[in-house]
Order: sequence, then C-alpha cells, then structure tokens
Amino acid sequence: MWTGNDPLFDFGAAACFDLAVGGRSLGRRFGWLWAAYAASAFGTRFAFDAFSLIAIVVLGAGTTEVSLLAATGLVVGAVVALPLGPWVEFRRKRPVMIAMDLVRCAALLTIPVAYALGWLGFGQLLVVSVIVAAADITFLAASGAFLKTLLPKEDLLVANARFESTTWTATVLGPPLGGFAVGLFGPVTTIAADAVSYLLSAAGIRAIGGSEPRPERPEGPRLSGRDLREGWRFILTHPLLRPLFFNTLVVNGLIMATAPLFAVLMLGQLGFAPWEYALAFAIPCLGGLLGSRLSRSIVAGYGRDRVLLVAGTVRVCWPVGLVFIHPGVSGIVLVVVVEFALITCIGVFNPVLATSRLEQVSLDRAARTLSAWSIAGKLTTACLTALWGLLAAFTGPRAAVGIAGLLLLATPLLLPWNRRTPVPGSAHGDQAGGSESGKQVAGAGESLLRAGARLRGGDGSRLDRDAGGSGPARRTAEPDDA
Repeated sequence: MWTGNDPLFDFGAAACFDLAVGGRSLGRRFGWLWAAYAASAFGTRFAFDAFSLIAIVVLGAGTTEVSLLAATGLVVGAVVALPLGPWVEFRRKRPVMIAMDLVRCAALLTIPVAYALGWLGFGQLLVVSVIVAAADITFLAASGAFLKTLLPKEDLLVANARFESTTWTATVLGPPLGGFAVGLFGPVTTIAADAVSYLLSAAGIRAIGGSEPRPERPEGPRLSGRDLREGWRFILTHPLLRPLFFNTLVVNGLIMATAPLFAVLMLGQLGFAPWEYALAFAIPCLGGLLGSRLSRSIVAGYGRDRVLLVAGTVRVCWPVGLVFIHPGVSGIVLVVVVEFALITCIGVFNPVLATSRLEQVSLDRAARTLSAWSIAGKLTTACLTALWGLLAAFTGPRAAVGIAGLLLLATPLLLPWNRRTPVPGSAHGDQAGGSESGKQVAGAGESLLRAGARLRGGDGSRLDRDAGGSGPARRTAEPDDA
C-alpha cells in the first residue's frame, strides 16, 4: 500500500507542480501541498454553485430561499468556528487540516445519499452548509499559520501566484465539466465529486511528511473565543491591514451577495441551462490565470503598494455591467466579457493582497488573526446576502444586482491611499527567532487566498477551499475572505 513516502513519487509531485508554471522548485513539501490544493480546487470548481443549483432545480427554491441558504451557512458556521481559531493556535496544524478535510468530505457525502433515498430537504442543505463553513474557517486558520513556516518571505508571492494560477485553471475546466456532469448524471453528482476531492486533499497533506512539534502553550488560562479579539485588534490598529480589511469585507460581501440572485436570474427567469451558466463563468477564468501569472512581474515593475491600489480599484468597475444580462448567446457573451475583465484584475490583486497580509502577521498570532479575518468576512457576506435577498424580493434580482454594482464603485475609497506611516516589520522578521523552529515544521498549509473562498473575490486566502466549491451560492472569482 502506498504511504506517500516513495522518493520517486515525492520528486514527481514537486517537479510536476513546481515546474509546471516554469518557475523554480519550492521543495518537495510544497509540491505535495500544491498537489493537494490542486485536487481540492478542481473538486470545488467542478461543484460550481452546486448548493444553489440543487435548491433551485431539485427543491424549487426561489430568491429568498437561496439567499437564506447562503447566509445561514455563513453566519452559523462563523459562530461555531469562533472558539476554534484560538484552539488551533496551539495545536499541530497539519492534523487539524486533515481532520477538516475529512469532516467536509463526510458532510457533503450525506447529500447524494439523502437524494438517492428521497430524503433530501432544504434543512439538510442548511446543516451541511454550516458544517462546511465552520470547517473552512478552521482549515484556513491552520493552513495560513503553516505556510509561514513552510517558505521564506521571498517565496511567498511566488507561492501565492501559483495557487492563484491553479485556482483559475481549475475554474476554467471545472464548471463546464460539472455542468455537463449534472446534465448527464443528475444534480448531486458534483457534490459527490467535491467530497472525494476533500479526501484527496487530506491524502496529499498527509503525504507531506515530516515531524511537527507541538506549539508551546503559554502559561495562564485556556484560550477561548475571546482571544479572537486580539486578532481583530491587531487588524484594526495596523496601518496597512485595516483599510485592506474593510475594503475586502465590503467588496467580497457585495460580490457574493449577488451570486444567488444572479443564479436565480440566469437559471430561472432567463431560462439558461446549467451548462450555459457554468460555461459563462468558466471561460472568463482564463483571465484569472493570466492575472496571477502576471502579478509578480507587475509588482516588480510598479511596486506592491501601487498594484494593490490600482488593481483593487479597477476590479470593482465591472460587476455593474451584469445588470444588462439578457437571453441568448449575446447574453452569455456579455457575462463572459464582464467576468473576464473582473477576474483578470482579481488574479493580479489576490496574490499581492495575500502576501502583504501574511507578511504582517507574526507567527504567534497567525491562526487567531486569520480566523478573525475569515469570520468577519463570512459574517459580512452573510448579512449582505440576506439583505440583498430581501431587497430582491421587492425590486427583483436584476435591480438588486445593479444596486450592488453601483455600490462597488465606491469601495476604492476604503483602500490605503493616504498611508504614510511605515508598515510594522514583517512577520518574517520574527522568523529571526522563529525561522529556526519554523524550518523544523512540516509545513503544509496555505490558506492565503481564500474562499473561499468562492471563485471570484479577493480576500486572499486561496487555500480556504470554500473558495467556491459546492458551498451555497458560489460564484466564479472568489472574493477575498481570508
């Protein structure tokens, strides 16, 4: 039985994934981590908008129900995850990541089983979405802390760009293949495939190998959910992270709030087939691949601050165009053009944001800070999703999408345009004292860019796979929610 320790397989994984994009190898462990992420990302994109699709097609849900599904999973999942961030801080991170992958796999598998037995209901979709959301946040906290010990500071942007490229490659291929699979084999097929992808991700993370010392627990009372306040306090007092935090909360929240409404508009009112819907959001993801491949050279030419400001501004100029969607091929072309422009900008922005954020978070507070960021993102998205669901009930989904697009045009005001205060030393600065122990850690995680994420956004936690997979109301271009 293969255990993941065969040197030939180890070399193959590192070479295949590290050199596939034409860059230098970042090591065997990173190769396995990247392989695990690739399997997970493809499963997520293959199950593109699966919860919304099942709710609409199988259960006959409308705008309000689909928005409720998206919002409830995020809110309750975030509340459940509140004490988990501090708990993860002083646990070995790789076992936590593997456990969260297995939890998500088991939860998702209950859906095709219930569907086959005729027991599937809206309540089960809500429960599974809560479990997946809580596991996503926990995975993000562990993986983000892991990545800081896996790679030196100068390799973070390279790694993030590779994750971003993988995300968009999977997004180009996954949704149309998933749409065809739904048409051929039924609506829960992609959910089952996504569950298997979590299993493969867990196997890949386990294959990284190496020993991981247990983080030292400071003397004093046991950590609780209150320790997340330290994460929020750090973010809100940091001259760079604070404006980026508020900008990504609002941008991601508005983008994701319109996802279930746009699904109802295209699949319901305008009568597009599931494969047409998936194709309209898959093709533009070539822009994400292009943007992520260019991000490093753009930063080298223009500087990180300028790229954050320009890409962060241009990325929000496009969503308002979706209000003009109409039936037929020209309507699909409109979505493709708007999404291509949007996702290209996001592909540039996400790796830079993820790297900038991670560099500013010290190792001793990484899990709590990333959990605080992720929980705030999920709660904001949930609130805006619920609000936009109510708004659509009065105005219709098209008008609600247009209002969100107009509000997005004001979000560049939240970017750090006037930052003159020097940014506190990079968290890798504490690797002067922490790098020695960091080198001993069997690094595996990396939730820098999220999602989850979801396919289209830009919170910068790319390893958090809710980046758009089978979770409720996912869209292409996951906003940054980490």
